[in-house]
Amino acid sequence: MVLQWYFFPGPTVPAKQNRIVGGGLASPNTWKWQASLRVQSGTCYNHVCGGVLIRKQWVLTTAQCVDHLVVSMVVLGDYDLITSENSREQYYAVSAIYIHPNWNRNLADGNDIALIRLSSDVILNSYVQLGTLPTSSQTLSGSVCYTTGWGVTQTGGLYSAILKEASLAVLDYGTCSSSTHWGSVVKPNMICAGGGTNAACTGDSGGPLNCQVGNTYVVHGLVSFVSAAGCNTINKPTVFTRVSNYLPWIQSVSTYELFNCKHNNTCSATIMAIILLLLW
Repeated sequence: MVLQWYFFPGPTVPAKQNRIVGGGLASPNTWKWQASLRVQSGTCYNHVCGGVLIRKQWVLTTAQCVDHLVVSMVVLGDYDLITSENSREQYYAVSAIYIHPNWNRNLADGNDIALIRLSSDVILNSYVQLGTLPTSSQTLSGSVCYTTGWGVTQTGGLYSAILKEASLAVLDYGTCSSSTHWGSVVKPNMICAGGGTNAACTGDSGGPLNCQVGNTYVVHGLVSFVSAAGCNTINKPTVFTRVSNYLPWIQSVSTYELFNCKHNNTCSATIMAIILLLLW
């Protein structure tokens, strides 16, 4: 379900309309953990969402990207969606999908997070590396971070084939949840960033919010939703799933895989809830 005052920047329009608003083109080989989630259409595999490589066989994304679409391929090392670059791109079939047990398609409830297990281990090289996850103690208020992806360049606008990046200032929870911003829509398990000319938009969902911690960029968030009034609406910053809130779940699923998903390669929330109760 999508509430009337916001929408998720996920696969609601054709892939050829999917890019970031504002910002600029990313430099090649900068965001080496950026993944492109693909769905098959005839003989083509079209980009629908972003993701983050966190282990050699695991990609982190948002639940909205995988709970109603058959994501069958993940591409790593991609930079230009149109031009094939076999020397840098790696293609992997999806082996299983794990959606957070508390996800219910109401974005205001949060829990917009999922894990994808790939068919085999990714080869780490100069084009593909693992993303770094945060610690639960890291704070972000006032930090400048980068959102990356292949989303629309303006609300309802055209696309760029090249991976884009946009710098976003992180807002504290008190400001973002105030009546002048998102109000009660935003929860503590979310991060707000932006609220000006730069924003994530349709097609960027599941992609990372990369924040510099020391000399390392850490993936603190996953693109979840923006305002229905426009992706870069003033005082309506892009809202991200707060990754640090889900570290125990990520660890439990990616470390202790206890069963195979056979129904459309997707694990149901009910089964996942039972498994996690056993683990904890």
